[in-house]
This record gives sequence, C-alpha cells and structure tokens, in this order.
Amino acid sequence: MAQSLLDGEDDPAIVVNEAGKSPYVLVCEHAGNRIPRKLGTLGLAAADLERHIAWDIGAERVSRVLSRLLDATLVMQRYSRLVYDCNRPPEAADAIPVMSEATAVPGNSNLSAEDKMARLGEICRPFHEAVTRVLDRRAAYGVAAKLVTIHSFTKVYKGKTRDVQLGFLHDRDSYLGGRLVKSFPGVDARLNEPYAPKDGVLHTVNLHAAPRGIKSVMIEIRNDLIANERGQNEWAQRLSVPLIQAAS
Repeated sequence: MAQSLLDGEDDPAIVVNEAGKSPYVLVCEHAGNRIPRKLGTLGLAAADLERHIAWDIGAERVSRVLSRLLDATLVMQRYSRLVYDCNRPPEAADAIPVMSEATAVPGNSNLSAEDKMARLGEICRPFHEAVTRVLDRRAAYGVAAKLVTIHSFTKVYKGKTRDVQLGFLHDRDSYLGGRLVKSFPGVDARLNEPYAPKDGVLHTVNLHAAPRGIKSVMIEIRNDLIANERGQNEWAQRLSVPLIQAAS
C-alpha cells in the first residue's frame, strides 16, 4: 500500500486556541513548506522550497498573531502545497501540481493512483477533518462561526506585476468581503483579486462554510508586505479591527 507519511512524522493539521471565543474560525491551508521524508525534495532545489510555489510566505505568522488578537481558533496545514494543495478538490489537476507557475515538480510526475490516494488520505483529508471538527463543535454548543482563510500571493506572477495589495475573495457569499474591502483607506484592496472563483481557489470556503450557511471570506495579502516579522505583525493588527467590526 502506498504511503506518504512515515511513522513519527507530524500530522498535517495544527489547531491553535481551540477554545477561542471569537466567532471567527481562521484557516491557513498553505502555512508550511515541509515535505514528507519519503518524498525527499520532490526533485526540487532547496531554494525552490522557500518560494511561493511551495507555501504562502508570511501567512502562518499573520494567522497566529490574528488568532491571538481576535481570540480565534486557527487550523493550519503544515505540509507544502506541492505535496498536496488542500485548497483544491481532489479532481483538480493542480491538487498535486506537476508544474507550479513555471517550475516543473519532478516528484509529482507519473504518480500512480495509489500514490495520489495516499497523499489525499494522509495530507488533505485529516486537515479538512480538523476544520470540520472545529465547526461541528461550535454547532453542537450553539456557538456562532464565521470562516476566514488566510493566504499570501506574489507581487510578480508569470512575469506580470500585480498592484493589488490586499484581496478579499468570495463566491456567492459577499457579505464579509464587501464590508472588509471598504476598511483599508490608502491600501489597494479589491474584491476577487488577484484570484476569483473561476480560478478554483475557493475550495475550502465552499466546502466548509457554504453548506453550513455561515459567513466566509478568503483573505489574500501580497507577500512582499509580510515577508518579515514586522510586516506580519503589522498586517495582523491592520486586519484585526475591521474583522471585529465586520463580526457585528
């Protein structure tokens, strides 16, 4: 039987502040860039695994600081999106990308169905099960919930410079995004940029929030703004007050 994670390796999901009192449940699907030992480096150089193709730079600390400021539960996924992108459905071609931006990922080529199932079962499903457990617990105790996913994006993508600094992404539920986008004067903040539903990036919010009828939004921060601890702390602070106001 195919296996991705060896005995003793960390679970994909990290739950922080599970008893948080905020109505917000924060999720960071691309918090980490680690690769299971069995998969080596997926055939990539060490420098590639520090790039945006491997994870959302700065998103983990922004999420952790925001969790503390809001007193919100946070669920993070620690393995690289190159192993399995937990913000994609299993049928998506880029759930296990053979090519990420302009970089080939040799370790993802010619995978068997069993290999793909191992990654789905050992990386993706446990992470989403952790999100489900958090939301189920709130529902059981009658505690309100709103789902916010935290991401970062590159300033230059496939040779094109992006001016947008902050994006609020939504599908049919535009309530939180519509309120938040108005709260950042002096910031190039936009709805459904740099990505939109047509790009297939709203899997997590559609999987967990839409069926429950809870408000949700996906937040994208340009990663040059949160590349260091100072920027990460600053943007967590800047997001915290508008989020508190939007919760009312």
